[in-house]
Amino acid sequence: MKTELSAEMFAGLLAHFDVDRERAGEKYEDLRRTLIKFFEWRDAPFPEEHADETLNRVARKISAGLEIRNTASYCYEVARLVFLEAIKANDGKHDPLPPGHANTAALDPKNSAQQEWRLECLEECLARLPTDNRNLIVEYYRDEKRGRIDRRRALAEQLGLQREALANRAQRLRDKLETCVNRCVVKKSAI
Repeated sequence: MKTELSAEMFAGLLAHFDVDRERAGEKYEDLRRTLIKFFEWRDAPFPEEHADETLNRVARKISAGLEIRNTASYCYEVARLVFLEAIKANDGKHDPLPPGHANTAALDPKNSAQQEWRLECLEECLARLPTDNRNLIVEYYRDEKRGRIDRRRALAEQLGLQREALANRAQRLRDKLETCVNRCVVKKSAI
């Protein structure tokens, strides 16, 4: 799976981020950190290696003359493919939960220790989200009743989305958060 990267390919990738080499380097590092989080979020083994592989592949495509309008979006698509390859290479042995915890059915929402863990885990999982996604999910669920409706309408306008698209994006984020929190609570309860 590893692809070699020449100095020219790396320079081409940096130039694609910004003409100023220092700013390009900062953007590269920001994107690399985000890609690492992308792989960590999915419990991929060796997230740093997968992030590097993703960036190497993108650099090779740029070097081959591929026109990329949005480098970050393209990197996420490549990262998704790298992740799927990693899972396939793992031959279905990828189990993000600790051994003996096939699901979260054993979690008791009335257990005060687990409630405390849930809050801690929610904070941890929110902190792992990219800033834009974290702000979106917090704003989306912030108010109650009429205030919530008005806030969601304003948020959709601010992001240039239809309200249904905003709701879909928020639901996907909520699903990811729920999975992350459940995994975290299971890990805490196993200690």
